[in-house]
Amino acid sequence: MCSMMSMQGCLGDRAGHGHSRLMFFVPLTEPVAWGADLPGSPLMADQDLQDQLTVFLLPVAKWSDGTAVLMDEH
Repeated sequence: MCSMMSMQGCLGDRAGHGHSRLMFFVPLTEPVAWGADLPGSPLMADQDLQDQLTVFLLPVAKWSDGTAVLMDEH
């Protein structure tokens, strides 16, 4: 598990500013097994087939300094 909660976070030149989130790294599994990417679920997933990992991303409502994340920051 890791957290990416800094307001200064950047996902790269194309993606820009990232949103505040917790990330869970597990052996390759179907995202639906954790309820990810389903309608109404805040949990998102990305599969890395090369590294045989599924990464689950859970947005959180506050930045590391305790300030609220605004919806347009996602």
